[in-house]
Amino acid sequence: LCPPGVLPLCCRLPAWDRASRPPPSLLQPPGLPLAPCRSFSNNKIQVELDESSGVAMMKFKSPPVNSLNLEFLTEFSISLEKLENNRACRGVIITSALPKVFSSGLDITEMCGKSMEHYTEFWRAVQEMWLRLYGSNMVTVAAVNGSSPAGGCLVALSCDYRIMAENPKFSIGLNEAQLGIVAPFWFKDTFVNVVGHRIAERSLQLGSLHPAPEAHKLGLVDELVPEEKLMEKAAAVMAQWLALPDHARQLTKTMMRKAVLDRLVAHREEDIKNFITFTSKESIQKSLRMYMERLKKRKS
Repeated sequence: LCPPGVLPLCCRLPAWDRASRPPPSLLQPPGLPLAPCRSFSNNKIQVELDESSGVAMMKFKSPPVNSLNLEFLTEFSISLEKLENNRACRGVIITSALPKVFSSGLDITEMCGKSMEHYTEFWRAVQEMWLRLYGSNMVTVAAVNGSSPAGGCLVALSCDYRIMAENPKFSIGLNEAQLGIVAPFWFKDTFVNVVGHRIAERSLQLGSLHPAPEAHKLGLVDELVPEEKLMEKAAAVMAQWLALPDHARQLTKTMMRKAVLDRLVAHREEDIKNFITFTSKESIQKSLRMYMERLKKRKS
């Protein structure tokens, strides 16, 4: 059962009519320019769709660290929906327009000192983002060009393939435990499905952030490449995935992800209540305030 406004992959009709396309050079006569890119840009996310290849580029552009606040999450979901509904789009590469950071994760200020109504709206937006990304019919490739803790890691984990810049200063992981908070069950399920139960259990309990080489060794990311080769590699991986018939890939993806998606859909309201109850505890609010104070001191 899909709630209003949410259409995870398990509830969508596969886009069987999105037949595999030949290379752009075969689509137009020699000497003519390729089809123009269709682009749309919001305050925090820029999207460009190359209709000749069927591939969109989504860049996070919310300084200083691409925090996932309510506005960002809303734009993210709307952008995914636009691409999903565009029959010309078969895949999306997700990356950051900012140096050294992919996304810093959920914006802590959205979880500290706010009303119950705000917590409800914010957490529903987090759920919506994940349902749309994890359940997308499109091929999704994360080109992780900077650090990606917590919610930023979840975005990468939700994609079909993860390529990370080969820089030991960049790290990735679900480090919620360091903040005194607990990753929800669907964060955990997504993590387990990528790295396995034992690695996920240890990493979640310790709130580990894994440097890029370690993340690759654990299977958290699929490939490491030099930073200057990241987008080239992402395009090559995308072409490899799009070479397959869409319907076969999409049905396989549904089969692999349906149980995890259905679990959140079935318990969505309960999950929101749990988030509000947990976040509203004075001990948690105190931990979040202390964390924000540490960030302020680090900046100064």
